[in-house]
Amino acid sequence: MSARKLPSIRARLAAALLLWTMAWGVGVAVAVSLAARQEVDELLDESLQSTATVLAHALAAGGSGAAATEPLPASDGSKFAWQLVAADGSVRMRSANAPPTALHPSTTPGLSQAGAWRVFGHATGSEGRMLYVGHALAERVQVRGEVATAAALAALSIGLLGFWWLGARVGYELRPLERLSERLSRHDPLDREHALGPAERAELAPVHAAIDDLGRRLALRIAHERAFSAHAAHALRTPLAGMDAQLAVALRECPSALQPRLRQVREASGRLQRVVTALLELFRVGGEVRRAPVDVEALLAHLPIEGIEVSVRSDGPLWADPDLLAAALANLLDNAKRHRARHVQISMTPGPGLRLQDDGPGQSAERLQALRQALARQDYDSPMGLGLMLADMVARAHGGALTLPEAAQGFVVELTLAAAPPRAA
Repeated sequence: MSARKLPSIRARLAAALLLWTMAWGVGVAVAVSLAARQEVDELLDESLQSTATVLAHALAAGGSGAAATEPLPASDGSKFAWQLVAADGSVRMRSANAPPTALHPSTTPGLSQAGAWRVFGHATGSEGRMLYVGHALAERVQVRGEVATAAALAALSIGLLGFWWLGARVGYELRPLERLSERLSRHDPLDREHALGPAERAELAPVHAAIDDLGRRLALRIAHERAFSAHAAHALRTPLAGMDAQLAVALRECPSALQPRLRQVREASGRLQRVVTALLELFRVGGEVRRAPVDVEALLAHLPIEGIEVSVRSDGPLWADPDLLAAALANLLDNAKRHRARHVQISMTPGPGLRLQDDGPGQSAERLQALRQALARQDYDSPMGLGLMLADMVARAHGGALTLPEAAQGFVVELTLAAAPPRAA
């Protein structure tokens, strides 16, 4: 897991926790409001009954035969109202906020709902009179809303506190992975100074063991490749150099009729030497890119490829590995020659890098697009050719890449290198 992915994981976890917190708060608020609705209704109904009982006793003690024209008590702003209704339905007494007509159209004792009121009827006296105590339904809705709001705020507060705690806990649990990712970015199986080290937590021990085992296997494979390249350098270069020397002698001594064939054999031998040199340079001992200031024009003077003219427009030295750059240029020039180019113009790009443009027939648009896609994917199994593959590997070893820009004529290759020298290829 790379260090760049950990902040993304933390952000996704934080978003998931926040959504969970909001959903939890809404769910709790809905559940509490549903439960509180019934409790609030029962509590208010009990208040209506208690109020009716107290008022009935008070009216019985003070006399209840007063007419409705008596002065009414001032309204206290309460949402409760009471009425004393005669048997014929006329209102004999009422509170200031009670309507002038009976709260209930019929003589109905007990709890009921009439219009905008929740009413409790209480029979009083022996003349069929009823005492109605009512509570406005709007007040009940308001009380329920206040209870639900309070429950939602409490649930969200607890949820946000849990979100903060869980976020802090997730960050604490991810910190060992972040440190492991940083150590992996510096880890080198061949360098003990950059070893992975012991696991910070027991659950990370299997990961450390797997990485150490992978490192040992990679180190063994690299050791085998180094040994092969060391032996191959001597076992291949010496015979190829001897073949080239013998072919040069044979060209001077053979009849003129055989010289064209021997010249073709010598060119093939030279191309084989360049390919072998490039491969050995890519897999040489150490595998590190050893950068130095390179005079491109002087470097090309040591890469004579017969049958092709090379011109260089240089703005100064190029910071690159001279051996790897020579191997890449040799194979690119050989590619240009094999595709019937006669002249190659080499110039420096601000990348930094090199631009090679030949005067050959070039490639079709479809073929060029296929080569670009193969280079982008590093699909070296595709038929891109050994020259482009080796040049791309050299560019990537320098932290850059090989690109194929559009060209009005011929074939163009840009070998881009990283501005800062990488630690290793």
